[in-house]
Amino acid sequence: MDVIEVLPRLLMLRFPVGAAYLWRDDDELTLIDAGTVGCAEKIEEVLDGELRRIVLTHWHEDHTGSAAELAARHGAEVVAHRLEAPVIRGEAAGAPPVLEEFEVPIRAAVPPLPPAPPCRVDREVEDGDVLEFGGGAVVVAVPGHTDGSIAIHLPGSRVLFTGDAVANVGQTMLGVFNTDRARAIESLHRLAELDVDTAVFGHGDPITHGAAAALQAAASAV
Repeated sequence: MDVIEVLPRLLMLRFPVGAAYLWRDDDELTLIDAGTVGCAEKIEEVLDGELRRIVLTHWHEDHTGSAAELAARHGAEVVAHRLEAPVIRGEAAGAPPVLEEFEVPIRAAVPPLPPAPPCRVDREVEDGDVLEFGGGAVVVAVPGHTDGSIAIHLPGSRVLFTGDAVANVGQTMLGVFNTDRARAIESLHRLAELDVDTAVFGHGDPITHGAAAALQAAASAV
């Protein structure tokens, strides 16, 4: 795991597949996504305060794999969209992606990942709900990658956690492996309207300045 300081209060935890993010409010920590199975101990190495909550942007195993283990060990509140919660709890199966032709070889090159163990969800959220970190973290529904994908916007800090709605691998772009590409494009356009300076992604490098312009360019390309 690589640890990258994006901002003084924001760490990127980069794994072989995907990334998670740790936000600090004094001695209270919020983890956004939780990596694959087997990442819990590595994440714990950088916890230097109370892990208050784990926010899951969607149900995929590279985002939820270590959530159950971390939640059990630290008593952290687990937060997810109400449409993702049944899948995260293991009560329902998640819909597979509908691959575009160019995505087929990309998907084939991704190593298989162990399924995420079922994880409790303590708080089911909807678009517009506000979470108690970062001065008020606004839940932004971004369906398309999955039905209940969410992004998290910190208006006061002008920070955006996009989950997999957007990627930044070489360039800022629509995320791949979507269940509904048309809805995913609509979600990208919605994120491009936000006032943000910093954006971080489920896959790819952070943007520390000028994120709004990068998101607008990505939206205009699809």
